[in-house]
Amino acid sequence: MKPSRQAAGRTRRRIIIGITVIGAILLGVIWFRPDRALRVGTGVVSEALCGGVFVSGRAPDRVFAEDIAANPAMSTIRRHLRYTIDFNEHSVSANWLGLFQSAAYFQPGYGCTLGRVPVHRPPISAPPHPSPEPPIEPGTPALQAALARAFAEPSRPPFRHVHAIVVMRGGQIIAERYADDVGVDTPLLGFSVSKSVTNALVGILVREHRLSVESRAPVAAWNHPDDPRRTITLDQLLRMTSGLDLTESETGFDPVSRMLFLEPDMAGFAEQARLKQKPGQVWEYTSGNTLIVSAIIRDAVGGHADDVLRFARDNLFGPAGMHHVVMEFDAAGTPIGSTRIYASARDWARFGELYLDDGKMGDKRILPPGWVAYSTRRTLDSDYAAGFWINASDTPNARWRVRHGMPADAFYASGLNGQRIVVVPSQHLVIARLGSTIDPPNYDMPGLARLVSDVIAATGDTPPAP
Repeated sequence: MKPSRQAAGRTRRRIIIGITVIGAILLGVIWFRPDRALRVGTGVVSEALCGGVFVSGRAPDRVFAEDIAANPAMSTIRRHLRYTIDFNEHSVSANWLGLFQSAAYFQPGYGCTLGRVPVHRPPISAPPHPSPEPPIEPGTPALQAALARAFAEPSRPPFRHVHAIVVMRGGQIIAERYADDVGVDTPLLGFSVSKSVTNALVGILVREHRLSVESRAPVAAWNHPDDPRRTITLDQLLRMTSGLDLTESETGFDPVSRMLFLEPDMAGFAEQARLKQKPGQVWEYTSGNTLIVSAIIRDAVGGHADDVLRFARDNLFGPAGMHHVVMEFDAAGTPIGSTRIYASARDWARFGELYLDDGKMGDKRILPPGWVAYSTRRTLDSDYAAGFWINASDTPNARWRVRHGMPADAFYASGLNGQRIVVVPSQHLVIARLGSTIDPPNYDMPGLARLVSDVIAATGDTPPAP
């Protein structure tokens, strides 16, 4: 008995629908690439453990608990996540279900690198520096209470896991406090505070007339006369107004996640992004801009990782008194100036001090005159400037910070998980606060505002050191 035409039609429709559904699923898999996201996840683990253990010298279990297990974004893969630390080879490997493996390798002087460390990097030893002094105890009960309050943990997650706080006033450390596994010379990862260091390196090259922020960004990949990206300026890259399609969502599927955890040449990958807006018209925060700037710095000082290290040490870290800085690099020798610079809490505070005094340390000028004003000038309708976040803006976030105790003239470097370097010119204050505070999207901004307010209240009647 032959099937009816209606039955045959229904069968064909089911087949077509089935094929369409399967096709949509396959397209979704191809587009979203869960394998790529899982490799990003294992890359995050191996990099975090490598840096925490071999750069900061912290216990692996504590690094994993605070920096990885506490992250809600890792909850979906944590159950089947495995990692191995090789203390002889100074490496960390991580995998999920035995698949999607990533590895990070530590090299003295260069920190950790995802993938194998390039063999062409010459060994670089740390420059000599004075022995660290013991922590400076807060000199008043009010300062002691301010730091104790900032370290205090809530009764339930998310926990703050504050690692270090250093307070400077008038160029002198007046108070500091550390977690039990962190010392005055422990290098701590700044995450996106690193972007502010990239700003400083550009400033030095501007002072030396080797770069100009208003000129077209010197990116060879954009040199073709018909390439619309050739109009992008260095200023637009620093201010996150390049218009490049480099969304940063920290999902594992976004291009910045791919850049930071899967690409051996991060800047080369970022330079290939298309334009989605006209340069200078729209502000969008993305580490891709900073990686391109990092490659520009690399090429301006010699083209290799060791050239960048020598330049940064001779012209920034040494003169600023930053003795425990570790810059990390990708496999192409580009400094990961968006997110991978370590420094001790004292170093981070001294870096903030540089921006408190118009780019000078004592009588030595490091940044060009007016660079701090440029770096803290508002970008479009945001509360971002050029490597720093500012309160001198009418955005809701800036107004909130002012209402909660951070003065209107304050500005700050900010990194993931609550890394903050706050500069308050009107109070002659710099406050460095570092930790593993996994509390997105603001990473304990209320706690930071309270800390700034408490410190100002505790020091307001005390004249700064001359």
